[in-house]
Amino acid sequence: MKVAIVLATSAGGVGGHVRSMVTGLCERGAHVVVLGPSSTDDLFGFAEAGARFAPVEIADRPHPAGDARAIARIRRLTRGADIVHAHGLRAGGLTAIALARAVPASLRTGVTPLVVTLHNAVIAGGMTGAAYATLERIVARSAAEVLGVSPDLEERMRSLGARSVQRALVPAPPRRRSEDPAAQAKVRADLGAVERPLVVVVARLAEQKGLPVLLDASVGWARRTPAPLVAIAGEGPLEAPLRARIEGEGLPVRLLGRRTDVPELLAAADVAVVSSVWEGQPLIVQEVLRAGRPLVATRVGGIPGMVGEAALLVPPGDAAALETAVARVLDDPAFAEHLASVASEQALRLPTEEDAIDQLTSVYARTTGTAS
Repeated sequence: MKVAIVLATSAGGVGGHVRSMVTGLCERGAHVVVLGPSSTDDLFGFAEAGARFAPVEIADRPHPAGDARAIARIRRLTRGADIVHAHGLRAGGLTAIALARAVPASLRTGVTPLVVTLHNAVIAGGMTGAAYATLERIVARSAAEVLGVSPDLEERMRSLGARSVQRALVPAPPRRRSEDPAAQAKVRADLGAVERPLVVVVARLAEQKGLPVLLDASVGWARRTPAPLVAIAGEGPLEAPLRARIEGEGLPVRLLGRRTDVPELLAAADVAVVSSVWEGQPLIVQEVLRAGRPLVATRVGGIPGMVGEAALLVPPGDAAALETAVARVLDDPAFAEHLASVASEQALRLPTEEDAIDQLTSVYARTTGTAS
């Protein structure tokens, strides 16, 4: 099967998921071409996974002239594909237009089937929000199959009239970590958390991740004795304002930048925190569960269904609730151990990469009419 995969700018979970799926599809004999920004390919190396890569600049915000060029290029590069799979609303909407799917059903004969995986909710307002709402309607009426990473995204597509909607499987690729206690002790020593609790956050430094609320909560943690160290691993556009606030208020927070030792960071943590405004099936939550660490997370998107009873959930945007939840974990070793144990059990229920590839091959076969 000839599969064309389209994605927009990505520096995190979407790109990692696409790279994983490309690897699995190529291993099963599919001929895959990935269309997306060169910067995304630089990060994830789709050719190394067995695909052909062709640059198409799809930004993460509306850009009329750039979008028109992307649509024309997608239309040309997807000719001959048996199926086109777009990841994300921007990529999905532009691809639908490129495939001439956003037209009455009577004119759709001979058009390549389109599958769209929606990875994020629309949280923008104003003209940007209106543009995204238009793309949502285009995707809903154009895609043969829509995969949503959370129940709210699925319901949104159904309400807009999508023909077929199901839950996307977005597993975190397995990553090895050292089980040596000495290695974990070294991580803590390097961070300056030998005799103080360690709170680990792994997130892109962007609005979606709720990091200003995390800093609000850290004001309360700073009054504890000893004050826990909050270590945030990640890069992003909010780095400068976050750093300015941390330094200006003397908060017990360190920005670590991009890290390649996330499994070791999690293994060394007393508690992991996800403070996001919205999430689908965040890879970091899966990694925390696999690491068997206590987790405090916001009750948003697909997180509750992922974690079950394996995390302490708080409302998004509630710094007081976040502060109290983390303090509870730090103050109650038995409760922390309980969360860690349940996390390890919940990790066994997470979907695997093989499960995700099975889902895609089934969707592709059904959509193209090649299912046996």
